[in-house]
Amino acid sequence: MEYARFGRRLLTDPVAVSTDLADLDDGGQWAVVVTFEGEVTAVRFARAEQTPDAPATGPWVPPGRWSSSMTKGEYLAGVERVREHVAAGTVYQVNLCRVLTAPLPQQAHLPALAAVLEEGNPAPFAGLVHVPSAGLDVVCASPEAYLLRDGERVVSRPIKGTGRVPSDLGAKDHAENVMITDLVRNDLSHVAVPGTVEVEALCALEEHPGLLHLTSDVAARLRPGVGWAELVGATFPPGSVSGAPKSSALQVIRELEPVRRGPYCGAIGWVDADAGRGELAVGIRTFYAEQGPAGRVLRFGTGAGITWGSDPGQEWRETELKAGRLVGLSSGRVGV
Repeated sequence: MEYARFGRRLLTDPVAVSTDLADLDDGGQWAVVVTFEGEVTAVRFARAEQTPDAPATGPWVPPGRWSSSMTKGEYLAGVERVREHVAAGTVYQVNLCRVLTAPLPQQAHLPALAAVLEEGNPAPFAGLVHVPSAGLDVVCASPEAYLLRDGERVVSRPIKGTGRVPSDLGAKDHAENVMITDLVRNDLSHVAVPGTVEVEALCALEEHPGLLHLTSDVAARLRPGVGWAELVGATFPPGSVSGAPKSSALQVIRELEPVRRGPYCGAIGWVDADAGRGELAVGIRTFYAEQGPAGRVLRFGTGAGITWGSDPGQEWRETELKAGRLVGLSSGRVGV
């Protein structure tokens, strides 16, 4: 059975696949995955229902040993390289990420992993897109909203600042959040009615399993005729997982990160084109299955926002903190 699930929203019976976000304005119920590199896969479903019950999933088969796309030494050197770019005035902040990979047994069923995460790490923008025929096997436990749309109103909720307790979140985290909030405000201004972009919350403290985040809310009213293609085109990739200025940060990311991020740090969610509504999460805390050279693999990304004030060792530990609980749950334990 191929389907998608976002909270109580269950989408079944896929009938079409599109790579064009403009199709989301033509009606129907859609699941959407956009990779960080900008590749779109949107699946239209014939049926949508609200249900508290997930389809039967069976037991989860944990993956094998995890490896990282960057060693600790490589990541620390990457942090220092970002700081050099900041000193040179190229960027103010860059989100530097690494991708973890583990062999995945053929009988491992990602919907079963979604059930494991739902129990052990509930998240406000959790989602599952299980449509292998379209190349999608993605499980998301994201706490971050990229775009929440209801008609002409749209809200983006960037997260910057992560810790275990409030005292972990210092001046650097607040400054970083303000910087990215301003970037999101600027992005939305390109498609919003002038004067309607508003920061409705700034650096609010938000609790999630094992973590605290600083979250801000940026709202806007879209100009007439702005569709999903224009909205995503003006705001993608999400500022919180790229950096500022965005174009320069993306160049640094291409320089320093050795592998593609894929759905990690992209956009994952649903669109009800008939109602003019949709929710796209930032694809953090996200697992996805791919076919590797030696067989099926499971991938999971983790990263940290780097500024001039970054301590390389502390940023590495933040990537471990973000990965620890979820990778542990996927491996049958809590903690890496």
